[in-house]
Amino acid sequence: MCNFKSNSGQTAGLPPQIDGRAVLQPAGNRVPDTSRPVKKSLQKSLSLPSSFSNLSNNETHTNATDQRLVSTMPPKPVSTTKAKKLSYQIPVSIDVAGSIAAAQRVQTAIVQAQRKMRIAHYGRTKSMIERKSASVIDSTIYEETGNQGEKRCSFITNYSDPIYVAYHDEEWGMPVHDDKMLFELLVLSGAQVGSDWTAILKKREDFRHALAGFDAELVAKFTEKQMALISTEHGLDLAKVHGVVDNAKRILEVKRDFGSFDKYLWAFVNYKPLAPNYRFGRKIPVKTSKSESISKDMVRRGFRFVGPTVIHSFMQAAGLTNDHLISCTRHRFCSTNASSSY
Repeated sequence: MCNFKSNSGQTAGLPPQIDGRAVLQPAGNRVPDTSRPVKKSLQKSLSLPSSFSNLSNNETHTNATDQRLVSTMPPKPVSTTKAKKLSYQIPVSIDVAGSIAAAQRVQTAIVQAQRKMRIAHYGRTKSMIERKSASVIDSTIYEETGNQGEKRCSFITNYSDPIYVAYHDEEWGMPVHDDKMLFELLVLSGAQVGSDWTAILKKREDFRHALAGFDAELVAKFTEKQMALISTEHGLDLAKVHGVVDNAKRILEVKRDFGSFDKYLWAFVNYKPLAPNYRFGRKIPVKTSKSESISKDMVRRGFRFVGPTVIHSFMQAAGLTNDHLISCTRHRFCSTNASSSY
């Protein structure tokens, strides 16, 4: 026999319970369930707190269905009885199926929109720089204005040493065909490894005095005593001094094979300077495929300290490649002089 429990402890308005089950009510007191049945996938996803475990499965299903209707459908006029009945239902917060995914899509769309705005900003800045860099430069600017108001490569700044600025404005990138000058630039390019061009340019006269004006025939005859003296007086590594003397001997061999050191080197670029036409300083590489091929051939012939990076620096200094930025006035100037160098 079922045990009867008094309904005195029940909340006003809620039906009494017997053994945890709701007492049957007259049909007129019930709220009609006109909603469509909930899909199985939604039923599985709905879960209530443990405190509501005493509810029957039927009542849980009714509450969940009503809550879904309230959150997804526009409000409809209901009778006073229905409104009173609904007001006593247990409030359960249930998200509409797919609402989390929709929120994620909205968040993703916002992030993408912000990213597009940042890209557009940087795009405008880049286009302004490119228009400025691609502007046509009159070839007479350098000759008429000299150092006043001229445009230089981006690595020349207001803080650059004057000797380095002068080297950029007068020598760097100009085609060189004199064997002594080519030997000098090769020595300087090798010496600046681990240092910088400014420090090497300041010691340039010392190098000329110590190495007999970069005359390969004289340098090739240096004795061990002379090399040790040069290393001590000028603070040069003895191994590099030995390398310079060995390179002088190799230059003499090249002259016998090709007629001059100049012809040997310029044959690699078909006697015409390379013109990469760089717009930005960060695009200038430390070595190229051409410098690698020249380096391999020189190493095969016995040259020392002629790696691809050193040879690329040497090519820039000797004008075998015109690595001035196209916005620099020296770019046009070096190109014009290169056409008449051979």
